[in-house]
Amino acid sequence: MTGGERFPTVVGMNLAGTSVQLPEELAGRLNLLLIAFRQVQQADVDTWLPYTDALEARRPDVRAYELPVLAAAYRLARPFIDGGMRAAIPDPAVRRRTITLYLDKAAFRAALGVPGEDRIHVRLVDRSGATHWRTDGVWDAAKAAALDAVLEG
Repeated sequence: MTGGERFPTVVGMNLAGTSVQLPEELAGRLNLLLIAFRQVQQADVDTWLPYTDALEARRPDVRAYELPVLAAAYRLARPFIDGGMRAAIPDPAVRRRTITLYLDKAAFRAALGVPGEDRIHVRLVDRSGATHWRTDGVWDAAKAAALDAVLEG
């Protein structure tokens, strides 16, 4: 299902202000990454959150993260951009699990095998970067069942 894909090593900062090296410093044995390339895609990410909350409750070895991906050129505006996101998210737990990445988007997409930025991408990765499952787009029951099967496997 993944073709040996590896999540690249990148450094981001969560909305609580902590630098995080991904995937090595992620908290879960397995980590579900909700990757968005455009602000409007937050609505698609949000479709996954009830499922990820329930998943984390029943599987303490799995953690979910939101990864807004922005071009490296926006790095200078990080305090303004991240500050705006932080202001919109009062929950400290959500701030900790939201890690903004300012990087070369084309290289990042190539490493993930993502051809474009028209939809969100979801990856289940371990801390070494090995990808155990992938999909894209909004949550649905079939995707949840497929992920659950991988986790139970």
